[in-house]
Amino acid sequence: MRSARLSGKSGARPPSLLVWPRRQGHQMSRILAAVTTAVIAAAISGAAHAEPTEVIVRALSKDAKFIGDSMGGVQVTLTDAATGHELAKGLITGTTGDTQKIMIAPRQRGVAISTPEAAAFRTTLDLDRPTLVRVEAVGPLGKTASQITVTSMKWLAPGQSLTGDGWVLEFPGLVIEPAVAVQAAGLKVNAKVTLMCGCPIEPGGLWDADKYQVSASLIAGGETLASTSLSYAGKPSTFAAELPKPKAGGYRLRVVATNPETGNTGVVEQPIIIER
Repeated sequence: MRSARLSGKSGARPPSLLVWPRRQGHQMSRILAAVTTAVIAAAISGAAHAEPTEVIVRALSKDAKFIGDSMGGVQVTLTDAATGHELAKGLITGTTGDTQKIMIAPRQRGVAISTPEAAAFRTTLDLDRPTLVRVEAVGPLGKTASQITVTSMKWLAPGQSLTGDGWVLEFPGLVIEPAVAVQAAGLKVNAKVTLMCGCPIEPGGLWDADKYQVSASLIAGGETLASTSLSYAGKPSTFAAELPKPKAGGYRLRVVATNPETGNTGVVEQPIIIER
């Protein structure tokens, strides 16, 4: 009986892995090298075409002057609005500026109100394309109870610097610094109230004390126990009044200051403890 034999052509090769012909492999290497060179060239070309663009950012207190060193400055962050990439970060420093230019002289279109020493953050961005930039400013840093955050967005074009007054951000609000003295008959409340730039409030001044309303409230568990109006106390930016003395316990003192003509308002709360 004949044994079974595998069928197939004599001398047939077993299956093997697919191998690129040598010539085709050389072509693929050349293509990869060309692509890599093009990518590097594009990156170098983009960097070479980036143009330095100077940017100045200022913080202007509503109805007042620039916020600067006297109030601890303002923290500024510039980012690419499309990507979130941080472009620059720093601090607004300098003086409050020229009172005559900012507050007294009539504003003229195209005429700067800033002076060289006026508070500002200065930076230079390397832009290779028109960029929508977002600015975030936090301050005044020296008055944490009255700090706010102001944001804005603006298109910047490569090489088109934003100088002069620059990018001016308005900071609404009032800085309030209360102090409470517990007396036998009641609570003596004193509050220092200024503009966000630290500019003083006084009778007959540029920021007339008669145009500001200041009040204090004693609060417990969300309930207002007593309220009173504060009057100008004879020193610039100082207002005072008395509240009834409550029984021993923990309370919150809320002080509100506002200028009804401009709508500029400040609010601050702080805890107080009344002991037996």
